[in-house]
Amino acid sequence: MPAMRLRQAIATAIADEMRSDPTVITFGEDIAAAEGPFKTTEGILEEFGPLRVRDTPISEMGFTGAAVGAAIMGMKPVIEIMFMEFLGVALDQLVTEAAKMRYLSNGTLSVPIVVRASVGGGLGFGSQHSQTLENWVAATPGLKVVSPSDAQSAYSLLRAAIQDPDPVMFLEPRVAYAERGEVDTNLKMELGKARIVKPGKDLTIVALGQMVNVARAAAAKISADVEVIDLCTIVPWDKQCVLGSVKKTGRLVVVEEQPESGGWGSEIIAAVVAEQFATLKAAPFRITSPNAPVPYNGGLESKFLPSPEEVTRQIEEVMKTGKAPQPWWRREGVN
Repeated sequence: MPAMRLRQAIATAIADEMRSDPTVITFGEDIAAAEGPFKTTEGILEEFGPLRVRDTPISEMGFTGAAVGAAIMGMKPVIEIMFMEFLGVALDQLVTEAAKMRYLSNGTLSVPIVVRASVGGGLGFGSQHSQTLENWVAATPGLKVVSPSDAQSAYSLLRAAIQDPDPVMFLEPRVAYAERGEVDTNLKMELGKARIVKPGKDLTIVALGQMVNVARAAAAKISADVEVIDLCTIVPWDKQCVLGSVKKTGRLVVVEEQPESGGWGSEIIAAVVAEQFATLKAAPFRITSPNAPVPYNGGLESKFLPSPEEVTRQIEEVMKTGKAPQPWWRREGVN
């Protein structure tokens, strides 16, 4: 199997879908001639030409709306939002138009678009370009929300997203773009299906995006036998996989990058407590970032984001006490 960087896996997935389906097109800011600000569309313009690969003005609302219209008319647009924060000016087109069109048309219309966006901290882009913002889109009926964690899942999940008949928000962990891994281009992954990336029997960690690698690094240091689940899809999330794991381990920790308030992990913990309370051996809890803007300073940013060391500390504590530990900022009296 070839080894690819995550960004190369994304470009390869787009190209493979464009080769197999002439209705697939892609556009966004600087994605054609410049091959994307993070080189995630490298080589696409050269192979498929300017009719199917287009640079757009700096108007996210405009080109997202164009994608909705093109999708209704039979195309499969894949558009790129350079930073997730820039989606704010186009939310109406995505959550009010694209996500609702099947319902509003009584099933006669579909909007098969993929909206790709780079997300997350760790590269010093500061508070306005380092958020994950899953909560902007995760509460929108009619919209699927996906986030890969490595090159293989980036390739397989993106192909699945492009083939889906309804709109998909595809959140790409920016810090992982350069990370390399083997990619089996024949391996298919389903939206809504999680992956168990490390089996275990004592405790379940559920993570997403770049936090999957953080969880795996922590699991390697923890004395307990930890199972790590890569959730892959936030909406719809794989309840069967998570509940099955927690039934086995009796303990649940969700590791997510976004701030403590409003995170997707709260829904997972609520479902586990409601449906499997009797099987729990300890209180489920979340390891998150604090409720503060992402710092620009490198040292502060590395402390802000969940780290393997912080995940290890909190899990070792819950294994000893059975109680949810305090996050680092409360232990240190910051918040």
